[in-house]
Amino acid sequence: MMTPDKDFGQLVSDNIFMYKPKRSGGEVEILGPDEIKEKYGLKNPIHVIDILALMGDSADNIPGAPGIGEKTAIKLLSEYETVENLLNNTSALKGKQKEKIEENVEQIKLSKFLATINVDVPIKFSESELKISPINISEISKIFAELEFKNMLNKIQNLNAPKTEIRVSQPSLFDNNTDFGAEISKYSNLSDISSVDHKYYITENKESRRHLLQNLLHQKEVCFDTETTSLNVLEAKIIGLSFSYVPREAFFVPVPIENGKSIIDEFLPFFENEKILKIGQNIKYDIQVLKNYSIEVKGSFFDTMIAHYLIEPDQRHNIDFLAETYLNYKKVSTESLIGKKGKDQQSMTSVSLEKISDYACEDADITFQLKPILSELLEKNELLELYKTIEAPLINVLAKMEENGVRLDEEALNKYADDLRTEVLGVEKSIIEDAGYEFNISSPKQLGEILFDRMKIDPNAKRTKTKQYSTGEDVLIRLQDKHPIINKILDYRSLRKLLSTYVETLPKLINKKTNRVHTSFNQTIASTGRLSSTNPNMQNIPIREERGKEIRKSFIPSDENHKILSADYSQIELRLMAHLSKDKNLIEAFNNKEDIHASTAAKINKIALSEVTPEMRSQAKVANFGIIYGISAFGLSQRLNIPRTEAKGLIDNYFETFPSVKTYMDESIKLARDTGIVKTIFGRKRYLPDINSRNSLIRGNAERNAINAPIQGSAADIIKIAMINIYNEMEKKKLK
Repeated sequence: MMTPDKDFGQLVSDNIFMYKPKRSGGEVEILGPDEIKEKYGLKNPIHVIDILALMGDSADNIPGAPGIGEKTAIKLLSEYETVENLLNNTSALKGKQKEKIEENVEQIKLSKFLATINVDVPIKFSESELKISPINISEISKIFAELEFKNMLNKIQNLNAPKTEIRVSQPSLFDNNTDFGAEISKYSNLSDISSVDHKYYITENKESRRHLLQNLLHQKEVCFDTETTSLNVLEAKIIGLSFSYVPREAFFVPVPIENGKSIIDEFLPFFENEKILKIGQNIKYDIQVLKNYSIEVKGSFFDTMIAHYLIEPDQRHNIDFLAETYLNYKKVSTESLIGKKGKDQQSMTSVSLEKISDYACEDADITFQLKPILSELLEKNELLELYKTIEAPLINVLAKMEENGVRLDEEALNKYADDLRTEVLGVEKSIIEDAGYEFNISSPKQLGEILFDRMKIDPNAKRTKTKQYSTGEDVLIRLQDKHPIINKILDYRSLRKLLSTYVETLPKLINKKTNRVHTSFNQTIASTGRLSSTNPNMQNIPIREERGKEIRKSFIPSDENHKILSADYSQIELRLMAHLSKDKNLIEAFNNKEDIHASTAAKINKIALSEVTPEMRSQAKVANFGIIYGISAFGLSQRLNIPRTEAKGLIDNYFETFPSVKTYMDESIKLARDTGIVKTIFGRKRYLPDINSRNSLIRGNAERNAINAPIQGSAADIIKIAMINIYNEMEKKKLK
C-alpha cells in the first residue's frame, strides 16, 4: 500500500479529509487540501500523483525515475507543477538530473498512470439489491471453486442434507460464538456417499473374482484404480484393486500386502487386453505400481486428470475438484480415512475393510462417471485429437522414463561438493575483506546494511515493505559495475545454490533398491503444455556455466554397454516464430543455416555479418528470445543493463528488420481480444480472460501470453511427439 497521506492526497477536497492516526498512541492528524499542500509544497493536492510518478513507490511496484527521491521530486514539481510540464521542458534541466528524466520518460508516464486512483469507475446504486435474500448455494459453490476460495468452499460443502437454501438473515450465522462451517453444514445441494444410491461390492473369494474378471472382459471400457500404501511408486504396495463399468456401481478386490501377487495376477487377462479402454485418474501412477508386480497395462487410456487439464489448463485437476465441479458430488476425503499423517503401510492396514472398500470403489465410480462428460468436452472444444495423438500416448513414455531413472556417479558428485565448499569459503573470505566487516552474507538484512549503509554503494537504494534494503539478484546485477564486491556476492549465491539444490541433494535422492534417481514428470502442471519434473527437477539442472556442466557429468550410463544420448531441436521457438509469422528475413536466415543471433545482430545494426561483435550478438540473442515473449523496452533495458532509449531503439530496429514478426504479434493479440483464447499448431488452447482488462499491467501480461503461448505450446507439443516416436521405435526393436 502507498503511505496514506500520498494515497489520499489526490482525493482530499474541501469536504473530504484524511484521518491519519499516529503510531504509539500519538495525536491524530487530519489532512485536508491545505495540509497536503503545506506538507509537500504543492499548489494542488492532486499533484501528489506527480510526486509518486517521479520518486516511485516500491510497495506498489511503481518504478518512478531511478535516482529521483522525494526531495528532488518535490523541488522539480514546485517549479514545473506537473510531470507533463516537466517532460516538456527537460531542455532546461542540467547534468545527471536531465539524463535521469530524459532516459525514463516512458517509465515516468507509466508511473503516473499507476499512481492515479481511478475515480471514474461506473457504479450503479440500487438499494433493493442490498436487501438480504436467500443464498443460492449451488451458484456460490461454482464461484468459490472458480476463484479457488478453498476454505469457504469447504465450509459450504461439508454438507449432507438434501437441497435447501439458507437465509443469511438468520441471526445465528453472524453470532460471534457460532461456527459458520458447522451452522451452514446443515444445508447442502452436494450429494455424497451417504445420500446417493450406489452398489459397492467387496470381492473377497476366488469365485467372485473369477466372475468379476469375466464381466470386465466383456466391457468396451472400464475404470480401474489401485489402492496402495504410499504415493511413492517405488515404495507403494497394493492393498486393493477397484473396478467400475456401470455408474454408481463398483467392485473392490482386497489384496494382502504379503503374497498378494497371485490375486493381482488373476486380473492379468484384463490388464493385457488391448481392446478394452482403461479409464483412470492419474493412470500413470497405477501403470507404474502394477509394473512393480510385473504386470504391463496394455491398450488405450483415458485419463480424466489429463483430459481436464486440456479443457481447463489453469484450474485444478484433482478428483475431488472434478467430482464437485462436474458431478455436484462431495468425495470421501483421504484425511477422513487415515487422518492427516498421509498414506503408509501402518495407517492403511489399520483402516477397516469396509471403509477402504467404499473409498476405493468411490474413486473408480466417480472417475468412470467423469469420463463421458470430459470426453464430450474434449470433442466440443476440438481437443480430442490432441488428447489421442499426443497426451494419451505420452503416458506410457513418461511411465517408462520414471521407471528407468538415471544413474549418478555419487563419488564424483561428493568430490565436487568438497571442491565447491572450498570455493565458497574462498569467496566468502574475499567478500568480508572487501566489506571490512564480519557479517552473514546469506542474511539480506545484514547484506543490505553493509552495501548501502556502510559502503554507500547506492545512495538511492530502495527498501522492501519491511524497511530492509532490496538485495535481490536483479538489484545486484544493476550494481555490478559499482564495486567488485557485487560480483563476488552473486558468485557466492550461485555456489551456495549449486551446493544446496543439486550437489548435496542429488545423492540423497538415489533409490536404495535401484541405485538410481527417479524423478516424477508432471503432465498437467504448466498451462503452456510443457512438462515439468519434481524430486528432483531434472529439467532445471544448470548447463551454461562450467560449474553446472560438472553436475551434468555426474549423470552416467547405466553400464559399460550403454551411452547417454543428448538430442534437442535447434532454436525451436525461433523457428516456430519464423513459421507462424512467415517473416522472409527470419526464414532466410534459417534456410541459409546462419548463426541466427549473429544474423539478427547484423540485420538490426545494418552491418555485415563479419562485423558483428560478441556484444552485438549477445544483445541480439536477448532480443530474439525476449521479443517473442513480448518483452517491453523497460524489460529489455533491465536484461541488457542499457538505457531504456537504447533498448527501445533495439526493438524498433528489430521490427523494422522482421516486420512480419510484428504483424504476427499484433494479430495474435487481436485474436485473443476477440475470442479470449490462443492456440498452438496442434490445437492446444490457452485461455486469456484478462486480455481486455482495464488494468494495463494485467492486460499487458495477457498480451504477452497471447504472443508466446502458441510458440511455447507448439514447441512443447513437438518435443512430446518426438518422445513418443522414439519410444515407439524402441518398443518395435524389442519385439524384433
